[in-house]
Amino acid sequence: MTRAETLYLLPYFASLILSTGVLYYTWMRRLAKGVTAFTWYVTGQTLWIFGFIFELLTPDPYGKIFWDGFQWLASLLLVIAFPVFAVQYTEYKFKNPRRTLALSLIVPAFFVLLLMTDGFHHLIYPNHHLTSDFPFQELLYDFTWVVYGYALYSYIVLFWGLGLLIRRLFQPRGLYRTQTAIITLGFFIPIFGTILTLFDIHIAPQRDATPFTNAIANLIIAWGLFRYKLFEVVPIGRDRLFESMVDPVVILDNQNIVVDINTAMLSLLDKKTIDVIGSPAKQVFEDFPIPIKRYAHVSYAREETTFEVGGRNVYYEMTVWPLYDSHKNMTGRIYISHDITALKELERELRELNLDLEHRVRERTRQLAEAYDTTLEGWARALELRDKETEGHSRRVTETTVIVARAMGIDEEELEHIRRGAILHDIGKMGVPDHILRKEGALTEDERQIILKHPETAYDLLKQIPFLEKALEIPYSHHERWDGTGYPRRLKERAIPLSARIFAIVDVWDALTSDRPYRKAWKRAEVIQYVINESGKHFDPRVANVFLALVEKGEI
Repeated sequence: MTRAETLYLLPYFASLILSTGVLYYTWMRRLAKGVTAFTWYVTGQTLWIFGFIFELLTPDPYGKIFWDGFQWLASLLLVIAFPVFAVQYTEYKFKNPRRTLALSLIVPAFFVLLLMTDGFHHLIYPNHHLTSDFPFQELLYDFTWVVYGYALYSYIVLFWGLGLLIRRLFQPRGLYRTQTAIITLGFFIPIFGTILTLFDIHIAPQRDATPFTNAIANLIIAWGLFRYKLFEVVPIGRDRLFESMVDPVVILDNQNIVVDINTAMLSLLDKKTIDVIGSPAKQVFEDFPIPIKRYAHVSYAREETTFEVGGRNVYYEMTVWPLYDSHKNMTGRIYISHDITALKELERELRELNLDLEHRVRERTRQLAEAYDTTLEGWARALELRDKETEGHSRRVTETTVIVARAMGIDEEELEHIRRGAILHDIGKMGVPDHILRKEGALTEDERQIILKHPETAYDLLKQIPFLEKALEIPYSHHERWDGTGYPRRLKERAIPLSARIFAIVDVWDALTSDRPYRKAWKRAEVIQYVINESGKHFDPRVANVFLALVEKGEI
């Protein structure tokens, strides 16, 4: 290839490189809604320039016809893809989109058929010949009614698509007007170039000016891709959703540049779109009360803020969410600021109402609790009347259990449940017949088994009473042992409820330090030693240590 030929082809190669770059950029984002059709459009444009260059390089007329036909086929992609993109981009609605698409393909399909069979009818390339232009010969042929008819159809479709884009430019709130204008101009210039060719108007030595107009269009689109982040955040559906949101919303890219913002946020900022889109977030939100700039480098966050407007406190909750592309790469963050002032006022009113209700419920509950406690004490006295050996036992173990539980840090509310459980610890003995409960001699094995069932009887009696649900632990589990040899469930160590572990020591302490008909009370030192010996076997070692410390202090 000569130097003159190389220099002649340089603008066309530059146009091809630009088209290929735009194609790669859109192809990487092809899964975003609306971008696929644009990718096909750029593909057709790139293939057309590719075919044009090879047509210039091919010396014989039939080779040039082949590559000229290749360009016609590439142009079909433009005619088909562009209106599809315009419809998706502007959200234009058809009553029957599939039928409309099928009808729109009839003319292109007919033209392809004529192109493939031109050797028989010569309706595409009549009177074809080569010029003697330097440095490349050019293929010339007469434009027939088929070419003009197909061109007319193509222009109707292309200008219809341009009309959709232009109409979008004049919508009331078009935050993407600049983006739409760039895309519209990028589409219009190549169309304008084909018009020049169709009417044999020359702006370059070659007959076809389309490669030059494509190059100009690609330069404009390439500028828009990098300056206005075309297709980083595709404006599909935003007019119905994004602009209608009453919550202020802004979208930043990975460089913390504002790429989108809705009307609500603009109102808070008291700025115009042109002052915000494409600007750094730090600059836009420098004095903004909602702390957006503080979270410019996080992928997720949530924070509440308050500021005064017109002498009234306004509350906002800001949420930051990451945005990902089809390859799961984070492309930016969306910041949604929700006005929660009404919610905060409602919360305050509910708190005041709740405090009032709690006060009233507390007063009523205190009366009910007193009634319940009186009933429980009556049950305990009734049990003591049946079993003379344990008279006063329930009162003593209840008081001591509460002392130990309080020393272990158990809160006062829980202490109430422990106190009630201690009072009712032997409620299950209501199911033991008198002749067994008061028997003076040794119990038979069957009688002993009946006695061993009194924790389960207590559970069956009390589980139906919601008020005593948390008091069940002691009546049901106070005969369990730390080493797992107790009854009725053979629980071991921390599986035994803490209140039952506390009561187990208190119960044994009271039994051994009290006189019984069949024996005298043990000496205090003997009982202390017994507790020490049973620590880790019958008793929880930690509870035993607290208990013995209280004994040493004289609090028990």
